[in-house]
Formats: sequence, C-alpha cells, structure tokens
Amino acid sequence: MVFIQLFYKAKVKLPAIVWSALFASSAIGLMSSSAIAVEPQTAQPDASPMLIAEAATTSSNIDQVISTANSLEGGDPVNEAEQDQVTSVSQLTDVRPTDWAFQALQSLVERYGCIVGYPDKTFRGNRALTRYEFAAGLNACLDKIQELIAAATADFVRKEDLEVVKRLQEGFAAELGALRGRVDALEVRTATLEKQQFSTTTKLSGNVWFNYSGATSFDKNIRYEGFSGDPADARFRAARNANGTPVVLTTDKAQPTASFLTWLNFNTSFTGRDSLLIQLAAGSGISPANQFASAGFFNSFGVPFTDQTGGDTNGRADVVIHDLFYTFPLGEKVTVTVGPRVNWYRYFDFNRYTFFITGASSFDSIGSTLSNAIDRGSGAVIEWNISPKLRFAAAYLGENTEFLPARFGFNTSSNPQFGLFGGTNTSTAELTFSPTRNINVRALYTYTRQIAYGNGQVGGATGEPIPYGYLDAGPGFSTIDPVTGAINGGLKSATSHHMGISADWAITPKFGIFGRYGLGWTTLQPVDKLVRTQAFQAGLGFPDLIKKGSLAVVTFLMPMDIQQGRRFFAAGGGDGGTMYELEASYYYPITDNISLVPAFYAIFNANNFDSNPNIYVFNLRTQFSF
Repeated sequence: MVFIQLFYKAKVKLPAIVWSALFASSAIGLMSSSAIAVEPQTAQPDASPMLIAEAATTSSNIDQVISTANSLEGGDPVNEAEQDQVTSVSQLTDVRPTDWAFQALQSLVERYGCIVGYPDKTFRGNRALTRYEFAAGLNACLDKIQELIAAATADFVRKEDLEVVKRLQEGFAAELGALRGRVDALEVRTATLEKQQFSTTTKLSGNVWFNYSGATSFDKNIRYEGFSGDPADARFRAARNANGTPVVLTTDKAQPTASFLTWLNFNTSFTGRDSLLIQLAAGSGISPANQFASAGFFNSFGVPFTDQTGGDTNGRADVVIHDLFYTFPLGEKVTVTVGPRVNWYRYFDFNRYTFFITGASSFDSIGSTLSNAIDRGSGAVIEWNISPKLRFAAAYLGENTEFLPARFGFNTSSNPQFGLFGGTNTSTAELTFSPTRNINVRALYTYTRQIAYGNGQVGGATGEPIPYGYLDAGPGFSTIDPVTGAINGGLKSATSHHMGISADWAITPKFGIFGRYGLGWTTLQPVDKLVRTQAFQAGLGFPDLIKKGSLAVVTFLMPMDIQQGRRFFAAGGGDGGTMYELEASYYYPITDNISLVPAFYAIFNANNFDSNPNIYVFNLRTQFSF
C-alpha cells in the first residue's frame, strides 16, 4: 500500500486516528479513484484499497509525482492552485454530519489542516479525481504530520505518546498476533458456514432413537380381549359372543425387537419472533408388549414412547408430516399457534420429570392417560403468560393425527364429510401456577366429541378419557355377523369431559416428586349412557444421579380405573380388575448429543384381568440429537 510505503520512508509512526482518517477520507472523494474508473461513480468504502494499490504501482517517488502535477497542462480544469484552504469542516457546504466519513474528514480538516476545498466552498466528495490530485493531497497531509511530530506540539502528537504506543505494541505483540489469528480463522469459518448453511431463515434439527425392547410373562398365558385372528398391530375392533360377553383370547409369546424412530425439524423464522415448524417422522417399531394387549390398548402399557411407527401402517417406515404449525406473538405476553397439524402435547400437561426425552419413558407414564383424545389436530392454541407465576393456555383442535388412517374414518378435520367442527374434536384449557421456580401446579379441563368408528364403536387412540379398549351400546351389540363377519357396536358418537390436576416439586437440586390425577366421564350416543373412569400417577425424580445432566425416574400409576359403565366395554373391561404399572428409567447423557436410556416396566393385572400374571418389559434406548 502506498500509505505504508510513504510513512516507512518518512521514518514516522502515526497514531491510529491519522490512519483511520486518511483511509476514510480517501474513500469519500479527495483520494477517490478517477484514474481507475471508466466513468465517474459514487465513492464507497471499498474503493480506497483499489486506488491505493494502483497508486503504489504508478509512482514510487511522490516528489516526482508532485513535480509532474505542477508542470501538467490540461487535465482537470480545477487544479491545486485554485483551491482554498479551509479551517473547519462546516465551511464545506456540501458536507453533512450524516455522511458516512464525516468524522474522518473533520479530523483531517480541523486537526491536521491538510484538506482543502473548492473556491465555492464545496468538497465534492462524490466527484472523481486524478492521480495527481490524489498525490498532492496525500503529500500535504504527510508534510503537516511531520511538522507536528517535529514541533512536538502538546495539543497534537507527542513523542512520549508515540513511545507509549510502541511499548504497548511490543508488550502485547503475542496477544495481538493470537487475536489476529483467531479473527482470520473466524472469518474462514464464517465464510464456510455461509456457503454450507441450509437456509438463511430455516434451522434443521433432529432426533434419532434406536430401541431394543423385550417383554415376557415367563411363558404364562396372558388373557386379552379382541377379534380372533387380528394381529397385535391391527387390534382395532372388539367383538362379543352371542351371550353378550366380550371375546377373550390368550397368548404367552412376545419376541424381542430392534427398531428406530427419527424426527426431523425444519424451524423457520421470518421476523425473529415467529416460528413455522415442519416436523417429519419415520419409524419401524411394533413394541413386544403389544402382543399381550387387548383391542384398543395398542401402544399403551409396557411400550416405550420412542418404540413406535411414524405413519399409519405399523412397522412400515413411511415418512409422514408429524407436526405442521405457525407460532407468532400478540404483544409481549400472548402467543398464538395455528396450523393443520398442531401437537397438543407441546402446550399442555407438561411435567419436569416425565418429559419423554429425559424423564419417564412409556406411553402411559409421560402424560395423563385420560387427558386428551387428539394427539395432533387442526386449529389454534393461545398461550397467555399472565405473570411470572401464572400461565394460561387454551386450544381448539379437530382431529388430524398422522398415525391414524384416513381410510378408516380418521383425520376428520380434513374430511369434507365432517370438517373442522363436525368430526372428532377437543377443546382444552389449562392454568399453571408456579409459586417458585421449583414448584408447578396445573389444573386441566378438556371437552371432547368423538365420532364412532365405522363398526359403531368408540375408543382406541381417540377414546380419551376412555384411554383403552372399545365401547359399544352394551350386550347385544358388537356380535359377529355369521355371514359377513361384520360388527355393529350401535354407537354414533360420544361426548366426554375430563378434569385433571398435576404437580411437580424439585425439593432439592437432586431430588423431586411429581404426580397426576384425572377424572373423566363419557356419554354414549344414541343410548345416552354414562361411563366414568379415573387415573393417577405418583413418582420420584433424581436429577444428576451419578453424572450431571442425568435423570432417574421411578413412577407408579393406575392408567384406567373403571368406576361406572363397565358393561359397555366390548374390550378393556377385563374380569373386573384394575391394571397397575411400576416403571423405572434412567437418562444418561454420554455427550451433549448422545444418550443412553435403560428402562424397566412391570405390569400388574394387565388388560384389567385380575387373573393375569405379571408382564415384565425391558427397553434400552440410544438417543441422538442434532
């Protein structure tokens, strides 16, 4: 660079303000690039390095350049002799304080007195100039600076100051070098990220789970209710004998399985405060405990949440849209979420010890078994953070669950036969009270309308607060037609209410307790009969057990106790018993992105048969996040 070469030849070291002022001023016009421009152009900050490099190759002797300038005839009609010296930048009528190089120009004019204007008191910062004008202006500034150094003017540059700067440079040479290296490396990494980034508005994240699961009754027969011949992954109907009692079958076999589940999240923000989320899912799991389950109990007791299939054909790894919704703020305290596939569990029934990634791990233990008939649905959620201690959330969702096949009458919100309001839907309200950071108490209410299956039964995946089994109009219905094999349960629809309360309390940083209780009642139509159920869960949490970031959870629960209306269960009523579960899981982070989660479940009175032997389940989950 010509600046560096000239200052080196002059054997001076300049303060930082001079360097910055000279470089900036050159870019606004006095030292702009007419010689390398084909036609005049507006000066920009990146123009000065081009000029400086060109000037360095054109002239190695500044005195010769100045001499040539003085003897030049022709060229720019306004030469150096015609320019008047100004003493204040305010004298230049076309320079404004808002100009990007105003401070640099002000320093050169008022502090160093080496910039001149035109006779009409203009600076013409956007005008191109010749190399000779460039050289003349630079020489004037160099002369003035050397005068200041020689005179050691107290108000300007002092030799003592230069010595201090020199000592500081020498003393921090290593640090400055290291910092320069880190900046260079950061620039390289930034350039690489800009080239390789997925999107300027969208972030990609994901979770992958590998599952190894086994379930056993130690070769003892387990009684379950269902339709004879239906495999474990297709027990989606119940049947009664001619005498009106549910059909009961037995099995004692369940082989261990290995499966996977993966979620990919595309999170897009357009304003920095909003979020458009698209979550894709694919999985292959049919967990072994399902071999022992009655119709309507698929993916319930003894089944790890991540040991599932993403789509509507169990065991087939189809890629499906799991979540699809848009979230945006309304003011500072209210957030609204709308979409065709909103995930209910993102907004309700949370508990610090039962979040499935780090806490309790089975379908029955990660949330209330009675709370909601719709996992994903079309509609809206409103969240209101009333205060740091109070949060209110409300939602309306029409059923649109990715794992339920539309061909069997599901996904009613997108089916014009039912629509957003005429099919299965749910309305929810929840109030959360957090008196301290360690205590959360939640009160939840849900109203649900369920459409009966094509066979006239209500229940299964959309049956809550009847979480398991299938309901019909009672004995005399759901019998098998001897000719067609068809079943008619006699129901058209059902309406239900659920009220629940839950709490979690981190008593110490390494120990906490939690619990849930729910009560639900369902009215069957057109028979106008009532079915009432209840459920509870209690547990202990042990954060940071053995390793920081880990979490051990032990929980005991009753997923469904039938208090009234057992006669309407075509499957799930059992022999009058009540099922209980004991679970233990341990989340162990190996790294920030890889974790191991062993879990053990014991199921008592499976399928609500007091006469059933116990079932034991083991699951080892490897979990990856990115």
